[in-house]
Amino acid sequence: MNAITMPSSRAYNVVDHTYDVVVVGAGGSGLRATFGMGASGLKTACITKVFPTRSHTVAAQGGIGAALGNMGEDDWRWHMYD
Repeated sequence: MNAITMPSSRAYNVVDHTYDVVVVGAGGSGLRATFGMGASGLKTACITKVFPTRSHTVAAQGGIGAALGNMGEDDWRWHMYD
């Protein structure tokens, strides 16, 4: 088995950043949190895996997922895994 050779650290330009707040996710809540923290004077970063308008927030239709128990057996733990 051959060893895998990793490129030297000089192959990449590494830049260190320092923030007061890092928000993970740029859906509606993530962007609102980022804006609020920035507006309050904190140095804030928002990281996301997709462009903000491609987040799942745009797919939300106002429904709620809750264990109501009015349509047969239900349990909140089932919703936790969803």
